[in-house]
Amino acid sequence: MGQHILVAGIVALEMTYRIDAFPLQYDPVRYPFFSLGSSVSGGAYNVARALSTLGDDVRCATLLGRDAAGGLVRHTFALEGLSQDFALESLVDTPHSLILYDREGRRQIHIDLKDVQEQTYPEEHFVQALRGCRLAAVGNANFCRPLLRLAREAGVTIATDVQTVSQLEDPYNQDFMRAADILFMSHERLPVAPSEWIRQVRERYGTGIIVVGMGEEGALLSVRGDPAPLHVPALRGLPVVSTVGAGDALFACFLHAYAQSNDPYQALRKAVAFAAFKIGTAAGASGFLTEAELEQLVQGPLGERP
Repeated sequence: MGQHILVAGIVALEMTYRIDAFPLQYDPVRYPFFSLGSSVSGGAYNVARALSTLGDDVRCATLLGRDAAGGLVRHTFALEGLSQDFALESLVDTPHSLILYDREGRRQIHIDLKDVQEQTYPEEHFVQALRGCRLAAVGNANFCRPLLRLAREAGVTIATDVQTVSQLEDPYNQDFMRAADILFMSHERLPVAPSEWIRQVRERYGTGIIVVGMGEEGALLSVRGDPAPLHVPALRGLPVVSTVGAGDALFACFLHAYAQSNDPYQALRKAVAFAAFKIGTAAGASGFLTEAELEQLVQGPLGERP
């Protein structure tokens, strides 16, 4: 049975472009038929849609523009059955992103946040969105910073993904790292090995659950009070088109499974499989499995682990 989960953060209009290779060779004009795509994405939407596909009741607190892109976002929310009650049109322009990806699945992300980092989200709307939720997935956008206190005061479990963090005392992400009960991040810019980084994060912030996503190497999970981190290797044998959105998929599926079972280890095993399937598609918010499909993948031959 699905859980009531609040997701807060950035929603954007995303364009994807499959290129032959990095670096991109200069040409004045190109005609890459069937290599360009556009869709709604952004961290909050990716997580919200993944959770909704898995069967959860999701509320998405975000800021949109009063432009054509904002209208497309609202239309997409309606098509996907996501509530628009907490998607507020307080921007002039909706954030945009451009994703370049090659035939090996590597990606380069260009994000134009417009002026969303200078905006605030009305606290009364967020408090209303929190009602009945046991978990809040709070993105690290500036407008989410004051919302951490509201979630804490409501007694809601806070989960956040600080993505490519590289400093323990990161001036931008410190508030989110301090507030999180469940903290996700990428290994890509860590100054030390993931296991050592996890030790330092727990010593500094006392976080209950820490997950480091490690791309093709899988993910590393540490639970406060347990003796050693668990490494869950990546699922092999599935096609790779683009790795964009893999971290959002890992994060979302973990939250879904953990909210159901309260077992972080089983939750990460499912999340790694969920993310492995998702990267067989190009867009950040595509390729999500239903819960039944995920169970079939995990129980099948590809999901068998030594």
